[in-house]
Amino acid sequence: MTTVKFTAMKDGDRDDYEFLTAHEIDYAARTGERLLDALVQLDEGLSGYKITRLGHSLQAATRAWRDGADTDWIACALLHDIGDIYAPYNHDEYAASILKPFVREQCTWVVEKHGDFQRLYYAHHLGGNRHARDRFAGHAYFDDCDQFCERWDQSSFDPDYDTLPIEFFRPFVLEVFARKAYDASVIRAGERVPLIDPATAKTRTGATA
Repeated sequence: MTTVKFTAMKDGDRDDYEFLTAHEIDYAARTGERLLDALVQLDEGLSGYKITRLGHSLQAATRAWRDGADTDWIACALLHDIGDIYAPYNHDEYAASILKPFVREQCTWVVEKHGDFQRLYYAHHLGGNRHARDRFAGHAYFDDCDQFCERWDQSSFDPDYDTLPIEFFRPFVLEVFARKAYDASVIRAGERVPLIDPATAKTRTGATA
């Protein structure tokens, strides 16, 4: 069997759908590799900054790694702007949707809301509301998103920063997307893990690939 027998889904049988499921599982297993390939396309994205969007993503992930962040935070820092390629007006939601089955709920929420939190730094210059994030005041992950943006996102446009290369982060991405989707032990609903681990950060500070 190389293709299903049907031309309309309602006509498929058990063999057809078992065949497709096997293909889908195999395809899903390579999600991490496809995302790493897609990330490189950010080099061709929005211009005007001192570094490319790929450079920004790598720098954010580098800062997260040097802060002693865990794998979920590092992967999210790397991929938080992946939506810029296909969803420039809701890139944060797009990225969060990709990450949601495979990382902590905490991290998904931060990625999904980071666009509103980033407005703090620029919206007032354009006549917008820099305090859009205030509607989330009191949320369990509010401070996490504040720190994500302050430490890793808004600060990561420096062409002179010693940024680690994409290959350095490949194992983190592959580890995340090799997980079972929506595993409760991964999602860890309601749990918070600090962005910064001082003990781990001490061993990583200044490290290069």
